Parts: sequence; C-alpha cells; structure tokens
Amino acid sequence: MANFPVINMEKLNGEQRAATMDQIKDACENWGFFEILNHGIPHEFLDTVEMLTKEHYKKCMEQRFKELVSTKAREGLQAEVTDMDWESTFHLRHLPQSNIAEIPDLSDEYRKVMKEFALKLEKLAEELLDLLCENLGLEKGYLKKAFYGAKGPTFGTKVANYPPCPTPDKIKGLRAHTDAGGIILLLQDPQVSGLQLLKDGEWVDVPPLRHSIVVNLGDQLEVITNGKYKSVEHRVVAQTDGARMSIASFYNPGSDAVIYPAPALMEKEAADEKKKLYPKFVFEDYMKLYAALKFEAKEPRFEAMKARETMVPIATA
Repeated sequence: MANFPVINMEKLNGEQRAATMDQIKDACENWGFFEILNHGIPHEFLDTVEMLTKEHYKKCMEQRFKELVSTKAREGLQAEVTDMDWESTFHLRHLPQSNIAEIPDLSDEYRKVMKEFALKLEKLAEELLDLLCENLGLEKGYLKKAFYGAKGPTFGTKVANYPPCPTPDKIKGLRAHTDAGGIILLLQDPQVSGLQLLKDGEWVDVPPLRHSIVVNLGDQLEVITNGKYKSVEHRVVAQTDGARMSIASFYNPGSDAVIYPAPALMEKEAADEKKKLYPKFVFEDYMKLYAALKFEAKEPRFEAMKARETMVPIATA
C-alpha cells in the first residue's frame, strides 16, 4: 500500500507547485486524508496550543474523566463496548458566533490562544478549499461560497484527550465514522498515535508528526464533488500507554446552506454519466440525520436525503 500522503505546502510557491497540486489531488481522490507541513502557522504557536491544552486537561478534566467514564473499565469489561468512546472532550464554537467566553475553567491565556488559533485555522481552511477548487476546475472561492449560507460558514473545534486505556481491545477511543461537514483540520498529539483511516479494507495509521496539520474531507465535499472526492471512515484506537491530544476544527457549511453537486462538475462528465448521484439538501437537515446515525455508514444518509429531496423541492438562493 502507498504511504500516507504528507504534503509540504512550501512547495506550492516554487517550481514544484504542479507536482504538489497533483499530490493534493491524489490525496483527495484516493485517501480523503492528508497531512500538511509548512502550512504557515508558526511552530512556536502550535507548541503553545499543545502545552496549554495538556495543562487544561490535567488540571480540569483528568479527574472528572476517571470518575465518570472509566467506571466500566474499573468494573472489568467482559464484552466490547459499542455505545461509548474512551475520550474526554469539550467543544468551542467560532462561527457564526463564538462561545469561547462561555466555556468554564479555561484560563485567560488559553482562551486568547484558542481564539487566535481559530483565526489561523479559518484562514488555512479557506486556502485549502481554494486549492481544491483549482484541482477540480471550479472558480476560486466556489467552495467557500457553497458553504456560506445566510450568515457564513459554521466553524468549531473539538478538543479531545484520549487517556491510557487498560482494555483497548474492548473499547475504542472514538468509534469509526465519517465526518458530516466540510473540511476538517486536526492538530494531533506529536508522539502518541491512535488515529486510523479505512483504505482498501484495511485500517491505516495516520502518522503523528510534530507541527503538522492533518486534513480530512467531510460528507459535504463528497456531495459537492458528486463523489469525485470522498469522505473516509476513520477511528481512534485507545492506547494502553500515553495520553493522546487531539484538536479537530471543523469548517462546515452554514446551517441554512443548500448543498448539492457543483453544476460545473456535472457538465464536465460524459452525457451518459450526467445523472446526479448525490442529493440536494439543507445542511442543518443533514446534521439532524447525522446526529442519530453518526456511527453508521454514510450511504443510507445520502439515500435518506435523496428521498426527502423528491418530496420537498429546495429552492437555491
């Protein structure tokens, strides 16, 4: 099997731009994931984000996790647990309106750093979407516009820690799923592994690399590209040694954005392949369905939205 795609973004600025764009294209078409280096976010800043996140977990969340979630492990697991994940999390919302000021227990420094991190990631996400547009032959800004809705995109961060697990054969850090949204940017622990994606029927490790950002594509990009790019099933495997940090930021469509295959891509397909494979829907409606079916296959979700589409026509703004 080919190596997991790791892409040096600095090469976009020189003679190797075409080859680097091809790397991104191949990753989007065949992996649904890739890891980027030299992405423009300073290494020292990422070190600060990591340090403050781990400090916050130790101070405010570790004991709570032990008390509330690890009870099953202490009791001794006899069978695989399928209704729980071995993770300790909190969520930040950035767009359309931030909730960082409302999250309890965050230090002033941590709040300030996470606000700045969100701005840097928002900019990077939009740069990446434009690179995808370029590879797809869509006009610059098309994907950002498709995500926009009435109030702009939704953008939020899931901060997770995966503590050492005594029975990783019985419980997953995070059960297998695809991501519902648009484009996801992940700062993962530089030392402790655990993230895996499903490729060609096999689980492949996403390598932990210091100062890298892992990028993966969500269900909405699969719909907009009419399946040319695909969201990919992934999971987190619990580890017996070491706590793993994960900061995943989700740049998603606005709740009222209408999502459908890009007409320009449909026009490029051969006449006998012009039938739309993917449905047209309001993003918020998809998320309501996803909330109940996150850990199940994505295809029935698409089919359910297609059935709704035939019943209730959706006007495009």
